[in-house]
Amino acid sequence: MQSSQILQKEINTLKEKLEQRDSQLKNNAAYIKSLEATLIDFKKNRFGSKSEKTNTDQLPLFNEVELITDAKKLPKPRGKKKKTGKRTTLPKDLERIDKTYDTDEDQKTCPHDGNRLKHIGEVVTEQFYLKPAVIKVIKHKQYKYACSCGKHIITAKKPKDMIGKSIATPELLSYICVSKYADCLPLYRINNMFKRIDVNISRQVMSNWMIKCANAIQPLVNLIGDALYDQPCVHIDETSIQVLKEVGKKASSKSYMWVQRAGNNILFNYYNSRSSKVVEQLLSNYQGALMTDGYPGYDAVAVKYNITHLACWVHARRYFIKVIDSGKNPNAQKMIDIIGKLYAIEKEIKELHPDEKYKQRQENSLPVIEEIKKFLDKILHSTAPSGVMGKALVYLQNQWPKLIRYIDDGNYPIDNNAAENAIRPFVVGRKNWLFANTPNGAHASANLYSIIETAKAHNLNPQEYLTYIFKELPLVKTIDDYEKLLPCNYKSIN
Repeated sequence: MQSSQILQKEINTLKEKLEQRDSQLKNNAAYIKSLEATLIDFKKNRFGSKSEKTNTDQLPLFNEVELITDAKKLPKPRGKKKKTGKRTTLPKDLERIDKTYDTDEDQKTCPHDGNRLKHIGEVVTEQFYLKPAVIKVIKHKQYKYACSCGKHIITAKKPKDMIGKSIATPELLSYICVSKYADCLPLYRINNMFKRIDVNISRQVMSNWMIKCANAIQPLVNLIGDALYDQPCVHIDETSIQVLKEVGKKASSKSYMWVQRAGNNILFNYYNSRSSKVVEQLLSNYQGALMTDGYPGYDAVAVKYNITHLACWVHARRYFIKVIDSGKNPNAQKMIDIIGKLYAIEKEIKELHPDEKYKQRQENSLPVIEEIKKFLDKILHSTAPSGVMGKALVYLQNQWPKLIRYIDDGNYPIDNNAAENAIRPFVVGRKNWLFANTPNGAHASANLYSIIETAKAHNLNPQEYLTYIFKELPLVKTIDDYEKLLPCNYKSIN
């Protein structure tokens, strides 16, 4: 009897060890899968395409998320149609340089009957002609007059310059601004471009010019901010920037560029941290709705100032895209497909009045949201939270109250793509110039990005617009004069 009890005890001990081993193996398998997903994600970010396609029939989410639909795959055509080339139409408003070609006189006689050939028309083709940049010197002459008595001398006045006693014209300043902040060229490359046309303008000089231009447009940036905070919903996002000479911080530490967007108004701000205190400074006087990603620094501020906080469906969907990147997963694909239904609805109602949008969302989007919640509740607790799919579901669950708020008002957006699109030029530029030297330079960049991106959002030519305001800013005297220079009030001078 005693031996059987001992054997039973050993059996129970072995069972416990086996259960512990099985549990450990499951945890190890989940951990390995998580590491594999992290490695796949790293390789994709480092070497792969940045678009978020799940298959060849889906559009890139980051660029055209409003076009995501729940459409089924279309059947492939039986035969491939040969693509025909289409010649680019050359703009009709461009100046034409005529070049005429005629045949020799001895060829203007018919070889059959000897009669003189008659002119019956011409064959016209067109090509683009590009003349490299040309720099000229403007010589200002101010006439002086004096009385013969020697007691009175006057000098003719010339218009005020954007930067006093500078060799830079508004045209040159706008060219450098657009090259650096719109075309993402670092100043040393612009310097090399100037050298090719025998002009040497140092990086230091250009940098000083940019800071002075940024200071001059500060009133315009302030007015853009005022217009932005008058809107019912503001998008906000942030990205890191390295500033070498930041007081109290190491050169290798991160600072942040924050972007806010409402309608066509885009505002950049530089701060040396990502704390919720920064969010509070940006939003303390705002009473509308706020669209953000999942960064928790926004939550407390939204509660404190009674701001309606919206979450981004793009970010929620992006987690499931990562699951698909790690391997086939029917649940992840189903979730992506259901979310696609929301975007199909948004595509249909895009141009409607906010009141009508609200009605359509309540009628069509609400059932889809209920479908997503039902599916989430069904699979959430049966999925390991440490895995890629588990993280996607937990993110969706945690963000759920903010994700569904957009259907409560037709003015609210479904995602934060507007902010991501606005901040992208800065991110692309950062890859070229890598860092800012001083906080003054970072603040200057924020102002110039604000004015250029707002001009682009208003479909303006940024170089033409900057040239205009750099000519007019020295003449401004009142707040009304500044308001006339805003992108929304600018009239093309062409």
